[in-house]
Amino acid sequence: MAQYQVYENLSPNSKKVYPYLIDVQATILNDLETRIVIPLATKEKFGKGIVKNLNPIIKINKKDYVLLTQQMAGIPCNQIGSSVCDCLSIRQDVLSAIDFLITGI
Repeated sequence: MAQYQVYENLSPNSKKVYPYLIDVQATILNDLETRIVIPLATKEKFGKGIVKNLNPIIKINKKDYVLLTQQMAGIPCNQIGSSVCDCLSIRQDVLSAIDFLITGI
């Protein structure tokens, strides 16, 4: 698995609401059995609660998805499916959202 890749969410409990996950964990730590991910929800399902600095938007297959940085979590690798695309183009936005979540700045 690679950092800043978008993957399918295989969890039967959450994949309907969060169909995709962004892997934000350093690739050098691939030997761990878990990955730190940020879930994605469609912008239309997320509603009006988007916080600009916390919830960047990414387009996947011509549809807007919101990064739910505040729901970042470690999950088992077996709940992460196939790679859909990379999000290197918004790498700085992702890092800024994580920093905002932790520092509030």
